[in-house]
Amino acid sequence: MQLPLGTYLGDSMQPFQRTLRAPIGCTGVGLHSGRKVCLTLRPAAEHVGIVFRRIDLPDRPLIAARWDHVIDTRRNTTLGLPDRPEASVGTVEHLLAALAGSGVDNAIIDLDGPEVPIMDGSAAPFVFLIDCAGLVTQGAVRQVLEIVRPVQVEDETGSVTLLPDQSGAPVYEMDIEFPSSAIRRQHRLVRLAPGSFKRDLARARTFGFVEELDALRGAGLARGGSLDNAVVLRGATVLNAGGLRYTDEFVRHKLLDLVGDLALAGAPLRGRVVARRTGHRLNNLALRALFADPSAYRFTPAVSASATRDGMPAPLAAAAAAPV
Repeated sequence: MQLPLGTYLGDSMQPFQRTLRAPIGCTGVGLHSGRKVCLTLRPAAEHVGIVFRRIDLPDRPLIAARWDHVIDTRRNTTLGLPDRPEASVGTVEHLLAALAGSGVDNAIIDLDGPEVPIMDGSAAPFVFLIDCAGLVTQGAVRQVLEIVRPVQVEDETGSVTLLPDQSGAPVYEMDIEFPSSAIRRQHRLVRLAPGSFKRDLARARTFGFVEELDALRGAGLARGGSLDNAVVLRGATVLNAGGLRYTDEFVRHKLLDLVGDLALAGAPLRGRVVARRTGHRLNNLALRALFADPSAYRFTPAVSASATRDGMPAPLAAAAAAPV
């Protein structure tokens, strides 16, 4: 597609929306539910966004991947519908990070269970699926969420700050600190330029401690966790036979989670995110604080207005009619 005059190319983001070229799927186990689940990624029309569809439930309810649909942030991000408590989707963050890092704007995600499969605990299997399916550039202009003025949320453990930044691709910065000598304090900054998510973050796995396992399972969590889908530590010892994929895999995974959680904004960010010892709860609170202050953000086209089409519908009806 030839870009019109006035196209904004100051950052790495594609100016036009993209979707998958073909459907593609996988089967795996839910990290927290322990249930086997089948997932299919499907192409979607312009402006649909990322929408989950629970094909195992009556009427196949649709759950848009939006910050205001987050209903649980205990060790994962869970989306749900307020009027249908059974219509929820857990552990969405790794898949959403893969879609955002690969530049996918529109997709229908069919699931026959309550949780996205954990796969190997990273986003790499989902990036592989997206690469295999291929991408198609659509005619509609992509909207960018531009941070206009700083927004910060914090609690007794950490903070997330959203800052204006016009220097190029969005910047994500993370500090973490754990008492285990296998982690201690780690810091990393990544600019989401083309290829950087796949190279720098996608393979970083979720992690946990053996000492926490009984409490987590007692709370209904981590029932599907194993050495095959998480980095597991006992004190300072990494129990996985292959060790770590990166020397700082822990902070990289926290960055991966941050990218996925902030993808619930519904548009690529233009700005800088500085996170200190954050988790899914604070990540979501950052978006809630941002959207509570209309003076702190604006949606702008990633290409000149002369290239836009009339109207910006939200055709969830088209999503509902998409084939299973």
